[in-house]
Amino acid sequence: MSTRFDILDTPLAGLRILQRKPIGDSRGYLERLFCSEELQALAPGRHIAQINHTLTATRGTVRGMHFQRPPHAEIKFVSCLRGEVFDVAVDLRDNSPTFLHWHAELLSADNHKTLVIPEGFAHGFQTLTDDCEMLYFHTAAYHASAEDGLNALDPGLAIKWPLAVDILSDRDRSHPMIANEYGGFLEDSGHAKHH
Repeated sequence: MSTRFDILDTPLAGLRILQRKPIGDSRGYLERLFCSEELQALAPGRHIAQINHTLTATRGTVRGMHFQRPPHAEIKFVSCLRGEVFDVAVDLRDNSPTFLHWHAELLSADNHKTLVIPEGFAHGFQTLTDDCEMLYFHTAAYHASAEDGLNALDPGLAIKWPLAVDILSDRDRSHPMIANEYGGFLEDSGHAKHH
């Protein structure tokens, strides 16, 4: 069977890159953004519960770092449909050898990459161009009661944002900094704890 994706590993276990493979001719191209049959190994037993689309108007804006606590933890398939973003995932799994490590990928309309972010990761991005449009496929619906986040400017995370962070929402700016004893994403107890 011909596949429309290559699945690539990153340095953080479970965090994957989908390299989409458009089929094109003189008219343009067609590309598959998701296929439950081809991608079932990335979200076993899960289905897409929600699809969200964002527009971020100004270059240099940071959104993040967001996640949902169990039982509403989610796998996210994140793609950039217009512009270019520096897309970041942080490992919050308390039992992971890469706990609190981050990995970034450039996602753009031109490179046809999707970042697959598993449960137990925080996600955010910085826009590298104006008018960036992002498309998210989620395996769980949004629940305000489960919403949580890390501070994108936390020196404890030391994310190397490529541009000066001039625009950050009040909500994102208010996320707490990680203390030395940060407990992480505690899968067995179903919550993330801040100290």
